Amino acid sequence: MKTNLSQLLAPLLAAPLLLAAIGPEPAKKAPAATMTEANLAKIKLPVGFRISYFAQNVPGARELAVGPDGTVYVGTSAGGTKGKVYALPDKNHDGKADAVLTIATGLNSPNGVAVRQGSLFVAEINRITRLDNIAARLKTPPKPVVVYDKLPDNPWHGMRYIAFGPDGLLYVPVGAPCNSCEPEQPVFGTINRLKADGTGFQNVATGVRNTVGFDWHPVTKELWFTDNGRDLLGDDVPADELNRLAKPGQHFGFPYFFAGDVPDPELSAGKTADMYAKPARKLVPHGASLGMKFYTGRTFPAQYHNQIFIPEHGSWNRSKKSGYKISMVKLDAAGKATTGYQTFAEGWLQGQQSWGRPVCLLVLPDGSMLVSDDQGGAVFRIWYAG
Repeated sequence: MKTNLSQLLAPLLAAPLLLAAIGPEPAKKAPAATMTEANLAKIKLPVGFRISYFAQNVPGARELAVGPDGTVYVGTSAGGTKGKVYALPDKNHDGKADAVLTIATGLNSPNGVAVRQGSLFVAEINRITRLDNIAARLKTPPKPVVVYDKLPDNPWHGMRYIAFGPDGLLYVPVGAPCNSCEPEQPVFGTINRLKADGTGFQNVATGVRNTVGFDWHPVTKELWFTDNGRDLLGDDVPADELNRLAKPGQHFGFPYFFAGDVPDPELSAGKTADMYAKPARKLVPHGASLGMKFYTGRTFPAQYHNQIFIPEHGSWNRSKKSGYKISMVKLDAAGKATTGYQTFAEGWLQGQQSWGRPVCLLVLPDGSMLVSDDQGGAVFRIWYAG
C-alpha cells in the first residue's frame, strides 16, 4: 500500500489547529456595557449621589442647553464637515436620552448652544445662527438663520459659550487670539451681549483672557464667570479665576495681570494690580475651568442650593496633570463672597491618564445635573438618591 507525502504530513499540519482549538482563547474587548459600568465606578461623589450615562456616542460634546419640552441640545468643538450639533430627547423622562439626533452639520466649531422662545441659538467661531421651532423638527431640522456674523474668525480661544441673561440678552465672549498679548482689535478678551435679533452688540467686561463658562446668581442676578490663566509661567502660576461682574465695564486684568496679582513678564510694565478687578476666587492652576453653573434645582441637599459648580476640563502641558473633575465653590448667604472651594466629583483622571474631560454643566428641571465630556463623547447625569 502506497502512502503519499500529503498523507504523512496531514497529522502534523493538523496539530497547530488542534492546539489552537484546545488552547486559551485570544483576549476579547470587554462589552460596551461592562466598560460603561467600569467607567462609572471610577467616579467619586459625595455620599448619596449617583452618576449614570444620559447619552453616549456624542462626539466632542461641549455646551449643553435644555428646551421647554426637556430635549437637551449639545454643541461640539469640531469644525468642517464634523462641526455638528446634537439633540438628545428624553420623552419618557427616565434620565436617559432616547436617541442621539444630528440637527446641524458642517458648522465652524459650534461650541455654544442656548434656547429661547422655541429657537435654538448656536455659536460658531465667527457667527451666531438660529434654528427655529426646533423641538418639532428634530428629524427634519430647519436651515440655520444667521443672527450675527461679525465675530472674529481667529480660532485661538475661539470656542464661544453663550447664554441668555436675566435681561433677555444673549451673552457671548471673545477670547484672546494668543497666549498673552495686547490684541489689535478691542473685541478680543471681552464678554459682550446683544439682542436676540442680532442687534445692539455691546461690551460688558474687558480684560478677560478666555471664558468658556458663565452664569447668573439666581438671587442677585450678578454675572459670574470662569477665566483661564495664561500658559508658560510654570506649573502653579497663574491660577484660573472665578470672577464676579459687579458692574458693566469692569476690567479683569488681561493681559497685564493674572489671578489678580501675577504680572505678565512682558506686558505689565507701568501697570499695577490694583488697577483691575480682583477674582472672587482663585481656582486650580491650569485646570481649564469651563462651563460653570449655579445649582438651581431642589433635589440636592440644601447646602448645595445656589452654589457654583465648575467642571475643570484638565491641564494640557502641566508636568503633573490638574483638573479633570468637578469642583464646587461655596458662597456666603448674600451670594457675594466665596467661602469654600472643594472637589465634588472626580475620577475622570486615573493616575496621569484621563478617560474623560468634563466640559459643561446643565441643571435639568428634575433637579439632576448633566455633565458633558468631549474626550469620551458622552453626557453624564448626576442625581441625589438620598
